[in-house]
Amino acid sequence: MKQKLYILGFITALIVFTGTIFKLNHFPGAGILITIGLVTFVLIFIPAALINHYKYAGNKQNLSLHIITWLTCFIIFTSMLFKIMHWPGAGLMLIIALPIPYIVFLPVFLVTTSRNKNFSIYNTVFVLLLLAINSIFAALLALNVSRYRIHDSYDLSANYIKVESILDQLPAIASQSPVNQKIDEVLKTVNNYQNLIFVYDGTTKDAWNKNQDVLFHPDRRDWAIRALKESGEVPVASKLQKGLKELVTLMENTPGYEGMAGLTIYDPGTSVMDENEWFARTFGEDAFAWSVIYLDGLETNLKILKSEGF
Repeated sequence: MKQKLYILGFITALIVFTGTIFKLNHFPGAGILITIGLVTFVLIFIPAALINHYKYAGNKQNLSLHIITWLTCFIIFTSMLFKIMHWPGAGLMLIIALPIPYIVFLPVFLVTTSRNKNFSIYNTVFVLLLLAINSIFAALLALNVSRYRIHDSYDLSANYIKVESILDQLPAIASQSPVNQKIDEVLKTVNNYQNLIFVYDGTTKDAWNKNQDVLFHPDRRDWAIRALKESGEVPVASKLQKGLKELVTLMENTPGYEGMAGLTIYDPGTSVMDENEWFARTFGEDAFAWSVIYLDGLETNLKILKSEGF
């Protein structure tokens, strides 16, 4: 039984490790690997290990400790999975999971082990150390970006807005090339994204252009992605990525644009991501304010390309 557990543990760890490497390099399938690995770890490996220990420990009075151990692991790793995958409710789950080891697991552990006179104090110290490491890791996952860094980033958006105002004053090009027509299509999508996001936050694009400190939830990491997902427009998540891919392909095949394709409007990792992963990364990993600034920068770059007038 132990040999099978070791094999299962090794395979599970290998899947999670591979998924993590894929996630860091933005390879396709990263989310699937991490999900399979953590689900296997929580629902198969940990229960099997606890059952095996319970059967061979020789002290079946510790059933409550084994059950609480599994429940604690289930809550912690599930919340971490939600945070890594940017699923709704991840922040709340981490807040709930953070104190669980101390208010649920630790009291049961101390009461149960205090009955066993042969229980080593070193085991208790080791458990407390693991709890401390878990708290640090969970806190880092739940940590929001400093408001000071967000406010500093507003200067970047203000510069984008100034450049846009100058570009908007340039005379319109008489004949629209296919590239410029495609740029106009993508700009409409960007503008739609911006309006949906600002309405969700209770403000407007005009108010943002005048004063970048108008956002009500600048540090919320899930705010932009929630705004777009709950807009009711389908498939809002894929429109921008699809438009950018088509624009870059068109530029690569249009004389005069080949060298600029992908340099100013396109994240190189986008081409190897599926639409859900790209959507979550672009609008779910960073603070709400940075998602807005990303769209400002994208809009500015698109207008610069259009002003070239090839």
